[in-house]
Amino acid sequence: MNWGHKIIVVYGVFVGGMVFLAYQSSRQNIELVTDDYYAKELVYQQRIDQSKRTALLTAPVQVLINDHALSINFPKDFAAKKISGDLTVYCPSNEKKDIHQQFSVTNSEVKIILPANYKGLHYVKVTWVTEGVNYYFEQKVII
Repeated sequence: MNWGHKIIVVYGVFVGGMVFLAYQSSRQNIELVTDDYYAKELVYQQRIDQSKRTALLTAPVQVLINDHALSINFPKDFAAKKISGDLTVYCPSNEKKDIHQQFSVTNSEVKIILPANYKGLHYVKVTWVTEGVNYYFEQKVII
């Protein structure tokens, strides 16, 4: 085989490899963190203010995981007060594993049951309102 044929073989292998990589990359699932990220970025200052209010509480919000149950315990600042809000368990690796739940409690505790195969890194995000004041809390957990 002369050098002209070798160049054609090398070029053919290169083109075949590029086509294979293009095919593989088109099969990858590319998920955004959130579909409406731009709208959420516009109101991000409100989230910062809510987080600052949460930091001023007498005790931190506690996140406990026991036997496939996630429990959120609010500080004594909210004892006997009506708390209503949203709880999100966000899985950064798979959007289908996200859990969203609205709640309204007066006993300062929110509990949700997690699926049996629910494992890995997650973010617990809690937004709540008490007496017209908004709060936000976020914590990274490994289940």
